[in-house]
Amino acid sequence: MDRLELKGNWNELKGKVKQAHGNLTDDDLKYEEGKDDELLGRLQTKLGKTREEVVDWLKSLG
Repeated sequence: MDRLELKGNWNELKGKVKQAHGNLTDDDLKYEEGKDDELLGRLQTKLGKTREEVVDWLKSLG
């Protein structure tokens, strides 16, 4: 997922992510500019998915 795409849509996507996976916390979903890899890593760990699966899932929500 493109960094700018993630940054620009993150607040909207975050709500959809929380609806789909209520076990994710605000700390899990914390986005900081330039730290996309950390966010994706946290999601990978929590969801038990590969990076590609997480990215594809986020794209499908957007």
